[in-house]
Amino acid sequence: MLTDQELLRYSRQILLQQVDIEGQLRLKNSRVLIVGLGGLGAPVALYLAAAGVGELHLADFDTVDLTNLQRQIIHDTDSVGLSKVDSAIRRLSAINPEIRLVAHRAALDVDSLAAAVAGVDLVLDCCDNFATREAVNAACVEAGKPLVSGAAIRLEGQLSVFDPRRPESPCYHCLYGHGSDTELTCSEAGVAGPLVGLVGSLQALEALKLLAGFGEPLVGRLLLIDALGTRFRELRVKRDPACSVCGRQHG
Repeated sequence: MLTDQELLRYSRQILLQQVDIEGQLRLKNSRVLIVGLGGLGAPVALYLAAAGVGELHLADFDTVDLTNLQRQIIHDTDSVGLSKVDSAIRRLSAINPEIRLVAHRAALDVDSLAAAVAGVDLVLDCCDNFATREAVNAACVEAGKPLVSGAAIRLEGQLSVFDPRRPESPCYHCLYGHGSDTELTCSEAGVAGPLVGLVGSLQALEALKLLAGFGEPLVGRLLLIDALGTRFRELRVKRDPACSVCGRQHG
């Protein structure tokens, strides 16, 4: 059930016929893992906490640096030097004390990542490196958990949803294979703060749709964002039957 306080707190969201009381209860009973509390993870965590997702698992082994503050809006100047997880917990607790926050402060290895993914209903990939994205994807495929994946660099962003519960859904590896040896990071190439805010906000929206059960998730579709020209483009993407990660799940 929802308390009177919760009914009031989430009233504007509950007014949406696609959400209503039933959808809000689904959010309250949901557990979500957010991998990375940087530029993407910041708006994701803020919006999911505010929306009343009952349990947020926060994974990041890094500390807050002054250079983060241009885009990682969950942190502030007083957080510099703190664990990003602890900084996020402080902010999220202030926004919504009704939810439960679970900390993962150490880097997740294969076993701890598998356990973390198995313990939630949905995963959001908000990290900034290919190896972690591949590991998160593999864990989600193995556990049969939906993955909302976002990325942004310079003035370009992209977003997709991979849902191994759906036979037609590709996985991250279907799209990107083994990645590139020349992959750049934001510290090398730069990134616009509002762009990661946009991608992260869209990730949060996709997560709410999946958890509450409304709308059409970005499964089998890749959204490309050109911030320089303010243009959005959508590509249809298919599952690779020969994929080394998800091929065996549906083969």
